[in-house]
Amino acid sequence: MESPRHWRLKKQRYALIGEECPHCKAKIFPPRDVCPECGLEAKTAYQFSGKGKVYSYTTINEAPSGFQDMSPYAIALVKLEEGPIVTAQLTDLGGESIWVGMPVEMVTRKLRNDGDERGVILYGYKFRPAFQA
Repeated sequence: MESPRHWRLKKQRYALIGEECPHCKAKIFPPRDVCPECGLEAKTAYQFSGKGKVYSYTTINEAPSGFQDMSPYAIALVKLEEGPIVTAQLTDLGGESIWVGMPVEMVTRKLRNDGDERGVILYGYKFRPAFQA
């Protein structure tokens, strides 16, 4: 993802901002302006809690270009408490096993460098195990 596009998406990348449909109250992520549930206009900003559970996951052993230094790494479908399912990298596992239903929380972490010569570091959301207190 190029830097300009990344910055246009910063609200959803840094704060997990989506939308709520004012008609049917569906929570939408990423923002779409049209509700996928009822088909009506949905432009009301909504801040997600960042809490959810692992819905499914896999481990990436052969990473795509630009992500080789992270490999192997885990990617998960995370079902947010509010309903939407997002795809994200899992981080801060510390050797902990991943399992379906595992509680996780959103954190902001480095995604990648956008070109070595420019030195731009792109950050965004990842999920880590949620510690039960």
